[in-house]
Amino acid sequence: MLAAMRNDVSKLVLGTVQIGAQYGAANRTGLPSVERAIRMLRRAHRFGIRQFDTARAYGEAEERIGAAFGGADGPATITKLDPLAMLPAAASEAEAEAAVEASVNASLVNLKRANLDTLLLHRAEHLTAHNGAVWKRLQRLQKAGVIGRLGVSVQNPEEAFQALAMRSVSHIQLPFNLIDQRWRETGVPNAARAREDVTVHARSVYLQGILACEDSMVWPKVQGIDAEGTLYMLDTLAQLYKRVSIADLCLAYVRGQDWIDGIVIGMETEEQLDRNLALFDGEPMTQDEIDSIEPRLPRFPEALLNPALWPRHSTED
Repeated sequence: MLAAMRNDVSKLVLGTVQIGAQYGAANRTGLPSVERAIRMLRRAHRFGIRQFDTARAYGEAEERIGAAFGGADGPATITKLDPLAMLPAAASEAEAEAAVEASVNASLVNLKRANLDTLLLHRAEHLTAHNGAVWKRLQRLQKAGVIGRLGVSVQNPEEAFQALAMRSVSHIQLPFNLIDQRWRETGVPNAARAREDVTVHARSVYLQGILACEDSMVWPKVQGIDAEGTLYMLDTLAQLYKRVSIADLCLAYVRGQDWIDGIVIGMETEEQLDRNLALFDGEPMTQDEIDSIEPRLPRFPEALLNPALWPRHSTED
């Protein structure tokens, strides 16, 4: 049975954007029905996944988690503040605080919770926006017991360093995968190791699924990128490092990072859930393997590494 043969999946965090909205370059099944989504959520929890990642911006995801678990005996849930896209840049501090209250209250209602385990800013700019009103209001809610841990979802190393420099930040989520060496080259891992009180979660391990599906046709049309050639290179590396697939190679690489505490993987079907659980039967990369594979990797432009820059993209990463 799958549960009996699986290695420890404590690092696996279920990403829920795909169960709340149609998302991902490699998504071919679309938004699952409420029934299918609830069944998958409960199956993930039954097979040992104890953390779910969601957000106000993920369509119906929060509501579906709430429907699956009713706020009791469920997984620890990490949600994100509304991106506040409708809040004008010139909004007053009072208006910013009201927007924060509305977002937090909506999350509590949707998740059917009296408090939130972890709340992240969906945009790092809100650490300082509106004279710091967003972050200050969240800190007061944390002090009142409405929020457990506070953190930030970052997009690049600069935002990571900004968040790590703030003692009130205790959780960071960042996009990290095998072909994205920006983090290592700028020293983010060492900075994260120096903050033992901060939990670091990596998302985008499969880069919206394009690294896992092994189909060059789903890759974005980025100038200078040979998708087929890149997949061939990754497949060659998978064989060299005795991995069963490119997905296995990508996941093993991130699992081997000692500075990463959790890996957020988005899924919309039970089949994808089972495949990802099965990959945890393999061992993570050793440090020696990590040290040997990194020099073999070419450097890729941000136009590929950041899905927000893809042509005709659809992302809330």
